[in-house]
Amino acid sequence: MDAMNICVFLSAADLDEHYTRPAKEFAELLGKGGHTLVWGGSDVGLMKVVADGVQESGGKLLGVSVDFLAAKAREGADEMVIAKDLAERKRLLLEKADAVVIMVGGTGTLDEATEILELKKHGHTDKPVVLLNTAGFYDGLKEQFRRMEDEGFLPRPLTELVFFAEEPVGALAYLEESQGIE
Repeated sequence: MDAMNICVFLSAADLDEHYTRPAKEFAELLGKGGHTLVWGGSDVGLMKVVADGVQESGGKLLGVSVDFLAAKAREGADEMVIAKDLAERKRLLLEKADAVVIMVGGTGTLDEATEILELKKHGHTDKPVVLLNTAGFYDGLKEQFRRMEDEGFLPRPLTELVFFAEEPVGALAYLEESQGIE
């Protein structure tokens, strides 16, 4: 497998440059690598930044929007699926992906992140998961996960569940390596 479908969970909010710049950098790396972005399909905020970066760098876009957000779905994606609700959207995003990257986001992103980690914890998926800790955004969550591991709440080592990357290049390198891409 030379190219991957990489699901990115992230915010649809308009954010400061210290979040948008690394997101665009990751998107450009993804596109230049010939990978496909699998994302929530919205053409606003950070989701738009990443979709633009992937498309402008030669990658493909596979969006999974949801009925109540369909008006914000990106025109011109290579593929756009409209799910009936958030649960179906999450299921489809994970089904269509070879790997998952969790970028900065709010409660929706956190919900998506914990679901994929729960599936991995119980052996229902072996897809690689990267948490891109842009500007230390997830330092607190990283500390919480370590505490969960240290105090016996995780049946598997944290390193088997998620890889923490501080920079976009490290995130993509980990995914490509995990999939045997040179």
